[in-house]
Amino acid sequence: MDAGDLLIGHTFEVSGDAMASPWQEVVRINSAGAVFIRGGRIIEIGDRKSLKAAHPHARVADYGDHLICPGFVDAHVHYPQTAIIASWGKQLIDWLNTYTFPEEMRFSDPAYARLIADRYLDIALANGTTTACSYATIHPGSVNAYFEAAEARGMRCVAGKTCMDRNAPQGLQDTAQSAYDDSKVLLQHWHGRGRATYAITPRFSPTSTPEQLSAIGALWEEFPDCLMQTHLSEQPQEISWVRSLFPEARDYLDTYERHGLLGARAVFGHAIHLEPREIDRIAETGAALVHCPTSNSFIGSGLMDVAGLTARGIPLGLATDTGGGSSFSMLRTMAAAYEIAQLRGTALHPAQLMYLATAGSAKALHLNTRIGTLAAGFEADLTVLNLYSTTAIAQRAERANNPWEALFPTIMMGDDRAIADVWIAGQRRVNTLASPTP
Repeated sequence: MDAGDLLIGHTFEVSGDAMASPWQEVVRINSAGAVFIRGGRIIEIGDRKSLKAAHPHARVADYGDHLICPGFVDAHVHYPQTAIIASWGKQLIDWLNTYTFPEEMRFSDPAYARLIADRYLDIALANGTTTACSYATIHPGSVNAYFEAAEARGMRCVAGKTCMDRNAPQGLQDTAQSAYDDSKVLLQHWHGRGRATYAITPRFSPTSTPEQLSAIGALWEEFPDCLMQTHLSEQPQEISWVRSLFPEARDYLDTYERHGLLGARAVFGHAIHLEPREIDRIAETGAALVHCPTSNSFIGSGLMDVAGLTARGIPLGLATDTGGGSSFSMLRTMAAAYEIAQLRGTALHPAQLMYLATAGSAKALHLNTRIGTLAAGFEADLTVLNLYSTTAIAQRAERANNPWEALFPTIMMGDDRAIADVWIAGQRRVNTLASPTP
């Protein structure tokens, strides 16, 4: 029998929702912690002394003062935008037309899709991200490339074919029928296969006709255990465009709701400029929202009301939004979330930021019984943080009066150098990234 692995270090432990409850009651850092894993799962967490005694033959990875965390969960990305990240900033619609759509045209080539899928997932892993929920392009091959690349790495992943039948270049348009047909074939092949989850994926209302939205809604009704992901209320200009395209709709959310695209397994990215009715309906249905702070500042979208939305009991995930977002790092994303919350008058605690990047995002994706938490029975996706990764970070951490003060400099200033190790389904992956392709 496999003796298993015993990881020793400080452990980040969550027992509840750090946004809905006082974080002090549901989150802690155990400075004498350990995690015992075997067969791809966490078997036990606790104090290192007792776990060493209980598992004397386990292989030991002693991380000293490093922080053992659940792997980061990035709840909203566009892996096809990997190569255009950090393109000079325009507003959303211009940015899509100038950068995104031309790049996505290239994904008609399966070889190019495989190249970028591999590149994206390697970069994500190097930054401690062990699960990412991604949009693909309209091309079925782009979906296959992403799931295949994740499967080869043993990663849990979420993805779906992007559906668009208007307001996009001809080479990026499908139809209502082909969106339904292609998505159905893909989800029947991938959903629930290994560690894969399928997300039915209309890009956003402006690029889908009512007929396509209805077809996608019918597909979701047939396969309600899939997720449905899309965008909502990212920029005022976008909202005005939606009003002109859907004059009969009560608001932006209604363009989805009237076509069967609102429910507990819906995941809406951005959701910055929401109307009171929209907030009420999201709260009533249990749909999740995803905060994309580096994207929202980079493209000038606005400041999400994290405190107000979580006060309504709305599940909230956190995401880089590659490549509208300006970083692949969930550490940088947490820092941006902190900064945006400050601008709205709320100082999110390090415990809450880490919760959003792990258990919170897992909850938004309905994966919170599998990943995002260090607990017995959960899949052993782990990220180990070096809280002294640079001179600037170390000199601040050395002055810390408690574990949270030691962690916060890494959240605010950390990057891939802070990722000491990553474990995927119980398999250790040392932080190495292949040389980029010229």
